[in-house]
Amino acid sequence: MKTHPPIITRFKHNPILTSKDVPYPVATVHNAGIVKHNGLYIMLFRSHLHNGRSIIGRADSQDGFSFTVHPKPFLVPSTDRFFGEYEAFGIEDVRISLVDNDYLLTYSAYSQHGVRIALARTKDFETVERIAMITQADLRNVVIFPEKFGGRYVRLDRPHSEISPWSIWMSYSPDLIYWGDSHVIMKPVPYHWDEMKIGPGATPFRTDKGWLHIYHGVFKTMSGTVYRLGVALHALDDPAHIIGVSDQWILQPEDAWEITGYVPNVVFTCGAVPEDDGTVKIYWGGADTVMCAGSAVIDELVDLCLSDPRSPL
Repeated sequence: MKTHPPIITRFKHNPILTSKDVPYPVATVHNAGIVKHNGLYIMLFRSHLHNGRSIIGRADSQDGFSFTVHPKPFLVPSTDRFFGEYEAFGIEDVRISLVDNDYLLTYSAYSQHGVRIALARTKDFETVERIAMITQADLRNVVIFPEKFGGRYVRLDRPHSEISPWSIWMSYSPDLIYWGDSHVIMKPVPYHWDEMKIGPGATPFRTDKGWLHIYHGVFKTMSGTVYRLGVALHALDDPAHIIGVSDQWILQPEDAWEITGYVPNVVFTCGAVPEDDGTVKIYWGGADTVMCAGSAVIDELVDLCLSDPRSPL
C-alpha cells in the first residue's frame, strides 16, 4: 500500500530538549519561541517549576537542533508593582517577532485576575524591557507580524469566548500599547480536526505567495483533546485577508513523548525559522513536557493552503 511522506519530517533525535538538560530545577521544557539572531538559534522555552508555575528559559544552538541551556532563567515573573500583580502565577509561551530592529516578545501572564498578554522587547537577548500588558483578561496566544502595515503593528490573537468559539482575531496598534480595530478572521470548522478551538502558533513568515502561519487546532475526543498543527496563508499586503487554510493538519501527536506527558496528545508550536534553502525548521512542545523539532518544505506548505483549502470562516 502506498503511503504519503510526512509533511513535516521529525528530527531523528527528538526530543531536542528536556528538563534533564536544564541546569536549574524544572519539571518540563516546552512551548518555545525560536529566532535566528546573528547566525545563532535562540530558544525561549517555558518550564514548569516544581510548584506548578511557569518561567522562561533560554537555550542556544549553532545548527537549530542541538541546544545548550543558559545557567539561569531568561525571564521570571516580575516583582514590579504593576507587572508583578499580573504575572504572579507564572509566565508562559513566548512568541518572538523582529520588527524595526527590536525583538518583540509576547507571552501569557497568569494571576488571580486571569490570563493576559504581556509585551517585552530586547535587542540582544541579554537585557529585556517590559513594555505593557496589551490585552485584558482572558486572552492568550498573541503573535505580532514581523512587519508593519500602513504604519501600524498587526497581531493575531485568540480571546477566550464561547460566542465565537476560540477563534483567531486580528488587532492593530500605532504604538504597541493601545490595540484596536479587532475582528475575527478565522474560525474552527464543525466536525473537523480543529473544530473545538484554534489559536495563533508560530510567528508568521514571508513567502513569495503570502505570510505563512502555522497555527494550532484542537479536537475533542471521548478520551480528551488532541492538539495538532495546521497552516494558513495570509495576503502579503493585507494579512487580514486569508488566501487559504489547509484542510488537513500538518502534524499530530505520534511519538511517545507527544502522546504521553504532562498534557497528553499535544503538539504545540510557538516558533518556526525559515531557511535560505526553502525549508522551515518547526519547533513544538510535546505533551507540555519536552521540546521537539522538524522541518518542512515551504512551497509544500504553501501549496496545501492553495490546492486543498477549507474556508477560514
